[in-house]
Amino acid sequence: MQAFVYRCYGSPQVLKLESLAKPSAGAGEILVRVRAASVNPIDWHYLRGTPYLVRADSGIGAPHNPRVGGDFAGAVEAVGADVTHFHPG
Repeated sequence: MQAFVYRCYGSPQVLKLESLAKPSAGAGEILVRVRAASVNPIDWHYLRGTPYLVRADSGIGAPHNPRVGGDFAGAVEAVGADVTHFHPG
């Protein structure tokens, strides 16, 4: 799969399009094939690492999770164990 990632904090220039291994749905999780995504102010704060309190959650020196974005729309591809409200498709 392809995703925009950031390996360090900074301006939008630190975003890179990379090929990543396709994740699997763990227990209590769903896997969604994203069809559309948006950027909101919280994404901006996590990308820049400001205010510095954000880094307490995302990583002090560099982000723990390099993927950016949380608002998306798509189709459920897989569900993990214990998921009852969602089904593939």
